[in-house]
Formats: sequence, structure tokens, C-alpha cells
Amino acid sequence: MGRMLRDRAFYRMFAVLTLSLALQNLLTYSVNLADNIMLGRFSQDALSGASLCNQLQFFLQMLVQGVGEGVVVLGTRYWGKRELEPVPHIIGAGVRFGVGIAVILFLAALFFPNQILRMMSRDAVILEQAAAYLQIICFSYVIFALTNMLTASLRAIGIVKLGYIISASTLCINICLNYILIYGNCGVPALGIRGAAIATLVSRMAELVIVVWYLRTRERTLCLTVRKLLYIDGSYVRDYITVALPVLITQALWGFSSIVQTAVLGNMQDAGRILPANSISVLVFQILSVVGYGAASAAAILTGKTLGEGRKDKIDRTVFTLQVLFCGIGVVTGLLIWMSRVPVLRIYDTLSPEAAGLTGQFITVLALTSVGTCYQMAADCGILRAGGDTRFAMWNNMVFTWLICLPCAALSAFVFHFSPVVVFFCLKMDQIGKCPIIFLRVCSRKWIKQITRT
Repeated sequence: MGRMLRDRAFYRMFAVLTLSLALQNLLTYSVNLADNIMLGRFSQDALSGASLCNQLQFFLQMLVQGVGEGVVVLGTRYWGKRELEPVPHIIGAGVRFGVGIAVILFLAALFFPNQILRMMSRDAVILEQAAAYLQIICFSYVIFALTNMLTASLRAIGIVKLGYIISASTLCINICLNYILIYGNCGVPALGIRGAAIATLVSRMAELVIVVWYLRTRERTLCLTVRKLLYIDGSYVRDYITVALPVLITQALWGFSSIVQTAVLGNMQDAGRILPANSISVLVFQILSVVGYGAASAAAILTGKTLGEGRKDKIDRTVFTLQVLFCGIGVVTGLLIWMSRVPVLRIYDTLSPEAAGLTGQFITVLALTSVGTCYQMAADCGILRAGGDTRFAMWNNMVFTWLICLPCAALSAFVFHFSPVVVFFCLKMDQIGKCPIIFLRVCSRKWIKQITRT
């Protein structure tokens, strides 16, 4: 433990960034949780239908996060060097990519909804519910992408509080509208799953209004304007692509693998009880692992800033300290997830006994694998990416996801006909398998790259 940092300012900044970003993630996932609980109490089929559409939303979220991470990686380096002039050019490049991706997914969902949904399930009732939800929610994709790109640009210079202010506002709006529109309160007809989609769309619009207001009236470091985002130095686009493209590919494969995972579970026998169990357990994991994801983002900011300052004497102790913190967060997260099984099943009291049993089993699997997730994901996204080592993460994730986990799960489901919990474990086992490889890569110091202009 002699290699641990003794700098109180570091721990204070790590705690502030981690908890701020964790709170933002918690509030963001709470929007999905509100939909999940309120739809689950309305109808199990509506819950299953929304869970299918949320896989496409998750795919978009992964892509947008990948684009945003490119902004954060480059932006924090220049911030550490106290060179802010290139940052708006980098943000402008990121906005172009993020919004462009969202437009493509919006058009795909708008014109080919049935083809997309049939890849994930063949249950006619679930598909009907999913199509009704997707027809409305797809209009939020571009708004979601633009909002997240702008908040990522602020995160690159250490401004993280706006994120949870936006998410808190969204959560309040979403819950109120869900109560009115799903169940038909306050004189409004009950719209069911369509009501949930409308509530989310309105919430996303409110998010964008808040972030634009903040940029115009409160932000004084970058002074972003529409003109700055439109008229950028094209040479920085090349710099951005060099760093961001491997991250974007990694996130795209991760997001698409989530769709494939749902397709594997959704095409098993009795998908009507497997899909709700998967949706609920994954959402529980997302809610309770927010500190781990917050720690990853905080580590990316601190690592990038330290490297930008040229503090090579400090980086080894910083990285060691961060890894110890990641492991501690992982153990606590795993315990919390495991302890959540009983209260979660009490909330979802409309589930069939079979679906409830599977939900408890899936949560137990995630409690075990989350220890690995909180270490390897944070070390990968927080340390390696901040150092500019984005290609290693791309290949590592590609091999584990597409050559190990998905083939094993498909064989378990459709050839050996193992139980759903075994298939589910096969889909999540990479979270443990990646740990030793990530650890060795961090220790090698090969992840420190020169990504800014000298």
C-alpha cells in the first residue's frame, strides 16, 4: 500500500467527480427504471415490448458515449496542458459524428421497425407492444445524441454538475407524465406503452433545453456557440478520428452485442418469462453499479489531466491508487446487487412465479460478475482510454464478446438446451475474464500514447 497516493486533493477530486457522475448515471437510469416499474405494473407484455426497444436505445447510447469519450480523452489532455483553443474544434467534430449516427438510427427505426424488432423476438404480442413504443421513441434519438455530446464537452473541462441537474429534471417530468399517460389519470385516456414513449420523448426535449440554456448563460470557459461548432479546423477532425474511432467501434460492438444477447434470450423457449427477467435484472445492475461507472469517468478525467500536465512521476502512483479503488467499489457493488433480490421481486409483484424465479437467478449472476465489471471496465475506459490506448480496448472487447461469450451462449441455448441462467452467465462471463488481461496491460505502461499536438 506504499504506492498509494497521499494527496488529499486527489481523493477529494476523485470523490466529487465519481459521486457527481454516479448521481447523473443513477438519475439517467432511474428514467428507465420509472418506465420499467410503471409498465411492469401495467402489463408484463408491455414491459417486454419496451425492453426490446430499449436495446436499440442502448445501442445508440453506446455509440454516443463512444463519440463523447473521444471528446473527453482529447479535451482533458488539452485542459491539462492549459490549451483550450483546440477544444471547441474537437467538440464540433464529436457533435457531427454523434448527431449523424443518431439520424441514421432514427431513419432505420422509423422506416424498418418490424424488421429490427423481429431480430430480437418472435412473440407476436411482444412485437406488437414494441412497435407501438418504437414509433414514438425514435423521435428522441437525435435530441438524446445532441444533449449527450454537449454534456460530454463540459465533462472534458471538469464540469460534471450539469449532468445530474438535467437528469433530475428529466426524472421528475418522466414520472409525472408516466402517471398521467400510462394509466389514464387527470382526465387523459390510458395510453399504456405509447404513454411511456411520449413521456420519455418530452423528457428528452426538456434535457436539451436545459443544456442549451446553460451553455448560453452560465458557461464561461469555452464560450461555445453554434458558429464555433459549425466552423471548425478540419485538421482537428483527423486528430479526433484517430482517438475516437477505436472507441466508437468498441462501443458499437458492445451496443450491438446487447441486441444480439437479447435476440439469444428472446428466441429461447418461453421468451415471455425470460425477457422480463433479463430486463429487470440488467436494470437493477445499471442502477446499483453507477458508482463503478462514475469512477471510470472520473479516472478518465484525472488520468488525462495528469498526463496532459506532463506529471510522469505521478502517473504510476495515480494508476495504482485508482485500481485499488476500483476493486473496493466492485466488492461493495456486488454485495448490494445480491442483497437487492428480495426487495426487487416485491416491487415487481405482477410477474409470474417462473419469471420471478429467473429474475432472482439473473441478479445473482450479475452480483458475481459485477466485481469484475467495476475493475476491468473502469481500468479500460478510465485509464487505458485516457492514455490514448483505444485500439487495445477495441480488440480485447471484440475477442471476448464475439469469439467467446456470444458463441458459448448460442451453443448453450440452441444446441445443448441449457437452462436460461446458464445462458445468461455465458453472456456475462467476459466481465471476469477480461480482468487479468486489463491488469497486465495497465502494468506494462504501453497504454501511454502521445495524442495531442506538441
